[in-house]
Amino acid sequence: MIRLCLSVAVLGLMLTTRALAAPSSSVAWTTETVALIRSGNPVTGKQLSYGCAGCHGTEGLGVSPAYPHIAGQDAFYLFKQLQDFKDGSRDNPQMTGIVASLSERDMADIAAYYAAMQGAAPVRGSSHSAVVDLVSRGQGSRMIPACSGCHGTGGKGNSGYYGMPVLAGQKAVYISIALRQYRAGDRANDVYSVMRAIAENLTDNEITVLGKYYATQDPRQ
Repeated sequence: MIRLCLSVAVLGLMLTTRALAAPSSSVAWTTETVALIRSGNPVTGKQLSYGCAGCHGTEGLGVSPAYPHIAGQDAFYLFKQLQDFKDGSRDNPQMTGIVASLSERDMADIAAYYAAMQGAAPVRGSSHSAVVDLVSRGQGSRMIPACSGCHGTGGKGNSGYYGMPVLAGQKAVYISIALRQYRAGDRANDVYSVMRAIAENLTDNEITVLGKYYATQDPRQ
């Protein structure tokens, strides 16, 4: 509980120092939006996912290091990313073209389809002790809250936060790319700049090792 309170306090301070920050996504977790995502139809989602397999594989597992696994990913997170790609909150020309014709119902169905899949098996690796404290405790002196405060123990997700991604079993390279994009400001669809504020204070080595750490965590347990 103390660690969670510390993480919340650090996040609150970071946001206070970014008084000009604003929501970076048009997705609002209204009652209607939450109900829509929860009613997603995975059967219909499978039919709509024909354009996804080229990069994410037929089982939702990315076909190259730079393409993320989306099998077993949080449905709210998937819905938000699809919506952000469509409205330009997240810049990716390839994805923008793919989602251009999708309705919100389509996005909810696709999100339900991939969320229902089994997550990726973790890769074998060391315990990556260099970042274990950062993951579980954070580092208040550098304004870095514990990763687990939002992403859950071992990065297995946190149902208490709508749109929070599962990191366990994700590709190390993809996580590192995402963190570097946040740090550079190239990815800016994190609400109130939370991830950008955190990534600014991470070293290159920490970013690399964080990716490797989460790739070794098992989302299926």
